[in-house]
Amino acid sequence: MLNEILKILEEDARTTTKQIATMTGSTEGDVKKLIKKAEEDKVILKYKTLVNWDKVGDEHVWALIEVKITPQRDVGFDSIAERIYRFPQARTVYLVSGTYDLAVLIMGNSMHEIADFVTQKIAPIEGVRGTTTHFLLKRYKEDGEILDGGEGNKRQPVVL
Repeated sequence: MLNEILKILEEDARTTTKQIATMTGSTEGDVKKLIKKAEEDKVILKYKTLVNWDKVGDEHVWALIEVKITPQRDVGFDSIAERIYRFPQARTVYLVSGTYDLAVLIMGNSMHEIADFVTQKIAPIEGVRGTTTHFLLKRYKEDGEILDGGEGNKRQPVVL
């Protein structure tokens, strides 16, 4: 039943315990206990609102930074990853396969701010062998939600 509750909350964190109880065929008390335990056990880490800041007029610059690192003895990639994920600008940090080792999603107020972050914070870390920065030009979908509103293609057709 916990998996069912987690899926419901992941889809909409505003779902009430009463609604979840109805959806799962449980009592509201049981749902509250399971949620409380999941929070205590760090299964539920955070309740989140996904905001399309472009619609509010408060635009941010997003970048995906690929980081190539030399793994450290006894701790591998974890120590450098921890140093990076502790920066508030690092919104998401993943260990990945391929040419680079870490994928770091960061948000800033300008391209210059992101460039400064990469050159002053990430690049100087001992063990970082290189970075590649990709600026996100447009976000179409995030956390399963379409941000564009799905209005479709707004280009004018070409008639020959």
